[in-house]
Amino acid sequence: MSHFSGAIFISEPFVSRLASRAPLCVLFFYIFVANFSGADLFVVWRRETSCCLCVSGMNAAVRATVRVGLYTGAKVYFVHEGYQGLVDGGDNIRPATWESVSMMLQLGGTVIGSARCKDFRSREGRMQAACNLVELGITNLCVIGGDGSLTGANEFRTEWSGLLADLVRAGNDEQARKSSHLNIVGMVGSIDNDFCGTDMTIGTDSALHRIIEVVDAITTTAQSHQRTFILEVMGRHCGYLALVTALACGADWVFIPEMPPDEGWENHLCRRLTDQRARGSRLNVIIVAEGAISRDGKPITSDQIKKLVTDRLGFDTRTTILGHVQRGGTPSAFDRILGSRMGVEAVMALLEATPDTPACVVSLSGNQAVRLPLMECVQVTKDVTAAMAQGRFEDAIKLRGKSFENNWNTYKQLAHINPPDSNINVAIMNIGAPCAGMNAAVRAAVRMGIIQGHNMLAVHDGFDGLAHGQIEPITWTSVSGWTGKGGSMLGTKRTLPAKMLEEISQNIAKHNIHALVIIGGFEAYVGGLELVQAREKYEEMCIPMVVIPATVSNNVPGSDFSIGADTALNTITSTCDRIKQSAAGTKRRVFIVETMGGYCGYLATMAGLAAGADAAYIFEDKFNIKDLEMNVEHLVEKMKTTVKRGLILRNENCNANYTTDFIFNLYSEEGKGIFDCRKNVLGHMQQGGTPTPFDRNFGTKMGAKSVMWLTEKLKQCYRHGRIFANTPDSACVLGMKKRALTFQPLAELKADTDFEHRIPKTQWWLKIRPIMKILAKYDIKLDTSEHADMEHVLKKRSLLTK
Repeated sequence: MSHFSGAIFISEPFVSRLASRAPLCVLFFYIFVANFSGADLFVVWRRETSCCLCVSGMNAAVRATVRVGLYTGAKVYFVHEGYQGLVDGGDNIRPATWESVSMMLQLGGTVIGSARCKDFRSREGRMQAACNLVELGITNLCVIGGDGSLTGANEFRTEWSGLLADLVRAGNDEQARKSSHLNIVGMVGSIDNDFCGTDMTIGTDSALHRIIEVVDAITTTAQSHQRTFILEVMGRHCGYLALVTALACGADWVFIPEMPPDEGWENHLCRRLTDQRARGSRLNVIIVAEGAISRDGKPITSDQIKKLVTDRLGFDTRTTILGHVQRGGTPSAFDRILGSRMGVEAVMALLEATPDTPACVVSLSGNQAVRLPLMECVQVTKDVTAAMAQGRFEDAIKLRGKSFENNWNTYKQLAHINPPDSNINVAIMNIGAPCAGMNAAVRAAVRMGIIQGHNMLAVHDGFDGLAHGQIEPITWTSVSGWTGKGGSMLGTKRTLPAKMLEEISQNIAKHNIHALVIIGGFEAYVGGLELVQAREKYEEMCIPMVVIPATVSNNVPGSDFSIGADTALNTITSTCDRIKQSAAGTKRRVFIVETMGGYCGYLATMAGLAAGADAAYIFEDKFNIKDLEMNVEHLVEKMKTTVKRGLILRNENCNANYTTDFIFNLYSEEGKGIFDCRKNVLGHMQQGGTPTPFDRNFGTKMGAKSVMWLTEKLKQCYRHGRIFANTPDSACVLGMKKRALTFQPLAELKADTDFEHRIPKTQWWLKIRPIMKILAKYDIKLDTSEHADMEHVLKKRSLLTK
C-alpha cells in the first residue's frame, strides 16, 4: 500500500522567543509547509504503484507546525500539490498565516493537496526543487508521510551539497552559499502503522474508528441471521489494523502478514468456528489483512476463506472489503492530539538542529514524544520485510515494536483454549460510575481466567453486591459480544466497602474467592485501599487484588490513562465540532461548554487541544478574574479577524465561584456589541456510547494482563494448602505509565494522591496544556526543558541477530 506524504520546511530569519535555545549556527530559521507523495521514489522499497494518499489527522499536524512556527517568529509557507509543487514552484509555494489553518482540525485528508511527481525522481527535478528552496532561503524540512516519502526527503538532504554546487556553477552563488545545509525532521502519517519506531502513526486511530463502525454494523445482522462474516482491512505489508480490529471486536480468527497461520490452518479454523457455534455463539467474525500470506508465501484471500467455510461447514458466509473508506472521515481525537503534539515537537527538533544533526522522526512511545534517527527507523522497517521474506516471523513480530508484540501476545492468549486443572476462584466487579470499555476489560479477564483454568465469578453492583452475595459464575459464552457494549453489564455503584467489611469478608469466605479484579474509577482505587487496610482485622481480605482504572475522568493514581476516557474525549470533540460549525455559520458567537471530570481537568484540556478551543478552565491550573478578563480581550481581538467564533471549555469543578453560569454571564456582558454567547452542559452523554477502538483494545489488554498477574501472584502466595497474601505488592493498580503497563502497590500510591479532590498529585498531561494556549494564539512561554532526546532503534535489530 502506498503512503500519503506531507512536508513542513522552515523560511526567513527571526529573533524569536525560542531563539536563545537554538544553536548559534542556526539562528536564522525558515519554516515551509508542504504535502507530497514519494512512495514510488526508491526501488529498494519495491513500491509498484504510486498513489498520493492522505490520512485523517494530518491537518492537525500541519496546523500545529504552522502555528508554532509563527509563534517562534518564523515565516511559514504552504507548498501545494506535494513534490510536484516543490518542483514547479511559483504559486504552489505560498505564505501560510495563522488564519489559513483555522477550521482544519475536523477535516480528513489534507487541505493543501497531494500529487504524483515523476519529475522529483530525476536529478533535474530535484535540482529545480532545490533551486526553489534556495531562492526562499529554506534550509529546514519537516516531512509528514510514510517510509518512502521520508526516505526520499533524506536522500534529498544527502545530495543537498551536490545540488548546491551545481546551482553555484549555474550562477546562483550568493543564494546557494546562504543555504549550505538542509535539516530534516519527519512525522509519520500512515493508516497501516507500519513504520518501526513509533507506537502509532498519524491516521491509524481514525482508520480503526472507520473499521469498528463497520464491524459493529455487521455484527448485528450477522447475529440475526447466524452468519459468518469475513472482513478485509488494509495492510499490504503490516497487519496492525487487522490485529487491533480482531482484539477490539473479539474476532474468532485474524490473518496478518507478519505471522502466517501454521500448516493445516484450514482444519484449525473450521474447528474453532464450529466450537464457537457449539458454545452458543450466533455469529463468527474473521479479520483478514489484505497482505495476509501462508507459510509458503502464497496470498490468503477473503474469497479463499469464504469458500473454505462454506464448503466444509455449510455456514452462511459473507465477505466485506472495506477499501479506501478506512482513509477518510473525521479524524479521531487521538489523531488530532497526536498530530498536534508531533507538530510542536517537530518544530522544537528543527530549532535545536545543527548541520551535523541526523534526519530524525518525531514519534510516540506510550504517551511520550520521542525522536528517532530517520534512517534507523527505515532500516528496521526494511528488516521486518526481510524477516517475513526469510520466514523469520517471530523476529518480524518483535521488530514491529513492543506495542505490536503485546497486541499479538494478547490475541494469542485469548484465542487458544486449553485450560489446565485449577480450583482457583477469581471474582470480577465494577466500581464507580459506568464508562465505555469496562465490558471489554471484564470479557478479557473472564476469558483469560478460563484459559488459565480458573473458575470466574461475576459480582453484580459493586461492593454492595459483594456484601449482599450477588455473586454468580460467569462463563466464556456469557461475555460474548461485550467488547462493543458501553456502560457496565455487571452493574456498578459508587458505594465504598468500609462500612460493609464484615459482610464482604463473610461472602469472600462463603464463595471461596481467592483473587479479586476491581474495575473502576477513583472509588475502585479507594475501595481497594480500604480492603488492604482491613487485612489486619479480616484474614479473608488477604488475597491478591488488582485495580484496573476505568473512568471518563482519568483521575486514578498509578495510570496515565483510564479505560473510558478516550470514548468520552471523542464524544466531547465531536460535539465541539458541531458547535464550532454553528458558530462559524452565525459569526461572532462564543460557546461555553462544560465537561465532566470531577476535579480532574484531563477531558477539558485534551478536548480543548483536539477541538481547537480558545481556553479550557480546569481546577489544576488556577485562574482568577484577570485571567477571565484576558480571555475575553483575546476573543475581542479574534473577532477582528476572519475567524469570528470562539470555543471555551470549562471543567465542572474547576472553581466553586466561577461557575459555568458566571462565565457565561461575564462573557455575555463584556462581549456586548462584539459577540454573543451560548452555553452547553454536556452531562452524562460523556459516559455513554459504544467504546472507541482505543478503549476496547486498552480494556482487553488490561483485563488479560491483570489475570495473568493474579495467576503468578497466586502461585507465590500459596502456602500450607491455602492462599495468604498480605504484602503490599499483592494489591496493585495496573496502569499505563509513560511507555509500559506496570503494577504499582496501592499502599505506595497513597503519597501521590490528593484524596480531597480525588486526583493524583502529579499528572503528565498538564505539561502539554501550553500547547493548547499557543495554538490558540496566546503569548505564553513554552517550556522545552523536557524535550525529547534522540533515541536509537537499531539496537532492537542487533539483539535479534545475535
